[in-house]
Amino acid sequence: MSPQEIQNVPYFDLRRQYDALKDEIDAATARVYQSGYFILGGELSAFEEEFAAYCGVSHCVGVNSGTDALLLAFRALGLSAGDEVATVSATFFATVIGPLLTGARLTFVDIDPMTRLMDPALLEQVLTAETKLIVPVHLYGRMADMGAIADLADKVGAKVVEDACQAHGARTCGIGPGMKSDCAVYSFYPTKNLGAFGDAGAVVTNDEGLATRLRELRNYGSTEKYHHPMPGVNSRLDELQAAILRVKLTYLDEWNARRRAIARRYLSEIENEKIVLPDIPEGDGHALYVFAVEADDRDGLREHLSKRGIGSLIHYPSPLHHQQALDDYRDVRLPHTERLFGRVLSLPLFPELTDDEAERVIRAVNDF
Repeated sequence: MSPQEIQNVPYFDLRRQYDALKDEIDAATARVYQSGYFILGGELSAFEEEFAAYCGVSHCVGVNSGTDALLLAFRALGLSAGDEVATVSATFFATVIGPLLTGARLTFVDIDPMTRLMDPALLEQVLTAETKLIVPVHLYGRMADMGAIADLADKVGAKVVEDACQAHGARTCGIGPGMKSDCAVYSFYPTKNLGAFGDAGAVVTNDEGLATRLRELRNYGSTEKYHHPMPGVNSRLDELQAAILRVKLTYLDEWNARRRAIARRYLSEIENEKIVLPDIPEGDGHALYVFAVEADDRDGLREHLSKRGIGSLIHYPSPLHHQQALDDYRDVRLPHTERLFGRVLSLPLFPELTDDEAERVIRAVNDF
């Protein structure tokens, strides 16, 4: 093994992004310090306007995390105990915290094994008049079939909340998250395609009434100081994070293009019959948050990569219906979801990954 081969290739390296944007980010944060205004100020208002425009919707409401974006969206849409929520088990736990805390009933829908997303045909089989919400998840950055899902929601009168926490900049036929649903929620966790320097999130929507309720809920149930028409929480995207996100938003399309370029190399140059590559549609329908391959011996592949200094992650080691917090759903059978999560491994994919590092990843995977 050559000395070059054993050099570390990180799964992700946030320091590189900061180094590239240091002057702009430092100027943005200094602007906040100098203003003396840190909560619900001009930076947040500007970011909300800019991100709404980027998403092609009318409203953006910044909150303090992607999890809170989901919780407040569910609450603003009136989710209550006993309501039925149709979603997938192939997602991060935050997707279902709101229904679990509310006392709603979860109906899990299996995924299409090719797209790894909610299968509309299987969704149609489980929808009833009791379905209050449908929550498709744009896993790994690929958008679910929102046209089909929105049509099914209309048939039963259900609301649709898109979990777009991994899909910043994704579009399908020009349609992005929030355009064909009641709202879409985003996380700006640091490693996301658009990431803050801490927790941050947002809800985007074309529904003015929903946006107003969300702004009240995030601020103690108030839009006027000391007046509280409803109970709310403290969940506000702060001025520092908003200023940082404003800088990064101007680079999001460029970063996503770089992610797609790396993914194209992986797709064309990884040649190993033991590895199943993801299906990546042409165009911008996939934001490439994660490049997840599949292997029967996933753990062996990860060990093999580690010995060659290549970072990797498992997104995710267990489907939600196998989590202890969801013991009531343990008997649910979702064969495609269960198979995926037993085989999936994410390779390094971030805009600052160099061509040489991508080459080392490819060689290591091909040598497995």
